[in-house]
Amino acid sequence: MFQKGIVFNTIGLGLFIWSTCKNGELSKVFSLLDEVKKGSSWDVNGSIIAVLVVHGLCFSSRESEAFWALDELRSRGCKPDFIAYSIVAEAFRMTNNVVERELVLKKKRKLGVAPRSNDYREFILGLILERRISEARDLGEAIVSGNFPIEDDVLNALIGSVSRIDPGSAIMFLNFMVGKGRLPTLSTLSNLSKNLCKRSKGDELWEVYQVLSSHGYFSDLESYNVMVSFFCRAGRLREAYKVLQEMKTKGLSPNVLFYNHLMEACCKEDLVRPAKRLWDEMFASGRPGNLSTYNILIGKLSQIGEVEEATRLFRHMAEKGVTPDATTYTALLEGLCQESDFKSAFEIFNKSVEQDVRLAQTILGTFVIHLCRKGQFPVASKLLCVLNSDIAHSDTHVVMLKWLADAKEIQLAIKHIQRIRGTSPSILQAIFSKLAASVSSTSGPNSTEQLLQAIQEEGPVGCKIY
Repeated sequence: MFQKGIVFNTIGLGLFIWSTCKNGELSKVFSLLDEVKKGSSWDVNGSIIAVLVVHGLCFSSRESEAFWALDELRSRGCKPDFIAYSIVAEAFRMTNNVVERELVLKKKRKLGVAPRSNDYREFILGLILERRISEARDLGEAIVSGNFPIEDDVLNALIGSVSRIDPGSAIMFLNFMVGKGRLPTLSTLSNLSKNLCKRSKGDELWEVYQVLSSHGYFSDLESYNVMVSFFCRAGRLREAYKVLQEMKTKGLSPNVLFYNHLMEACCKEDLVRPAKRLWDEMFASGRPGNLSTYNILIGKLSQIGEVEEATRLFRHMAEKGVTPDATTYTALLEGLCQESDFKSAFEIFNKSVEQDVRLAQTILGTFVIHLCRKGQFPVASKLLCVLNSDIAHSDTHVVMLKWLADAKEIQLAIKHIQRIRGTSPSILQAIFSKLAASVSSTSGPNSTEQLLQAIQEEGPVGCKIY
């Protein structure tokens, strides 16, 4: 870079020097600074460089060197500011070096140095943009621990980004912000809560809620919805219900989204009865459910074998003008097949065909798998052969034939192919090509290869197998 005449910037040079001070000799750092100033245009914030130097030295328990470095830095035009002196003074305090600490503080008062908050703002935001989150956290902690000025956008950025690697530090930034009478944005709270959930920090999530609630943060449905959604994601139903009670105390009525979060969390915990009570409460308060509401309950009821009630909810959707989607049909078809109610399953599938051919095509493969799992191979074969190729495409037939091959139902598979030749001969070649491709992608003999060999031995089928 020296030879090319490349201009050093504060982030690049600062990170290198910071790392060097933590692990290397201080003399090399000053030699580097001297070379940079001689060999290229100086476009570096010297005060930030000074902070990084003394921070790196104090991090390595070299506070005496850091104290000496303050004057050396000043002589090189890197004027240490209020934060640099405070970092050194704090390091001496931590090691009970009272005399040295007083010397640092005396020098700081004599020079009248002050923190340049805007310089640190740009530097920390730059670190976050470069994804140097650990470094942003360390510098942010140095500023906050010294109770120095720091802007709201920097704190928001620190809370949201640092929570990915260090939730404890992120909460410290939050507490500092709240202690100054300022509050995080809803986006920041979402990022913090999401990362706490990822790390299973439910207690810390509750702590965040209590801190913000005590400062009047939650005043509308949007903020409450964010909080309850993450309590539900973390499996903290008790806390979620406390949020519900707090809302009601404030005269706020939960909306459908709020109820959906709670119902879904109840279903995940197998608390079906409370989920049903929430459903009743929601409709009683004049808030009809949306598609997600129906899918949550239909999915759970189908899973636990209460398919009659799930089917009743499916009909209730139509009455309320809510259009089912692939999730609705897939869950209900699985439940009906699991209970061997194939007649109702076909009725439900036919409704998907009436609603949208592409929707039916999407769920057909899953329906066939459910039928095969219950050993209903002839039924599944007949279903595919009576549907037109717009719905029963080649991939679905391949799924069916693989199930038959695995079940050693070779003759039924051959019969299925003969049916296809009679009803949809145009897709026969595509089916064989995909079956052959699946064989070539596996090592050793398998059931699909045996099926293809049996078909070939059976005689010509009107297309090329290999």
